[in-house]
Amino acid sequence: MDTPVIIAIVVVLLILVVLAVVLPRLRGAREAKQREQEARDHEQARDHLDEAQLRSTRADKERATAEEQVAGARRNQAEAQERTAQAESEASQRLERAAREREEADQLHERAQELAPDITAEDGREGRPPPERR
Repeated sequence: MDTPVIIAIVVVLLILVVLAVVLPRLRGAREAKQREQEARDHEQARDHLDEAQLRSTRADKERATAEEQVAGARRNQAEAQERTAQAESEASQRLERAAREREEADQLHERAQELAPDITAEDGREGRPPPERR
């Protein structure tokens, strides 16, 4: 064999040995890098889950507070409506009493006019004795 052929064979063998040694190391480094990236991704996913849980808890608490506030407002509104209805009922009763009193006063006034047409309402109030009944 010629020397250049032997040198070419040796160079090819050296290249194959170098590739056989370097390629697994490169592959291992790439796999290690992938494992590190996956670990970072998992940690970031855990952080996102923790943050989501925290925000969900906050949202639930805020919602419960809002629902309590709405319930309180509705309760206050119902109480106000009840007070309004009670006040209206009392006012209606007073109006009825006032109407009855007015009616009785009118009837008494008419009777007084029938009994003594010449007497006025002021006659009895000014200290004058009412006219004697006949």
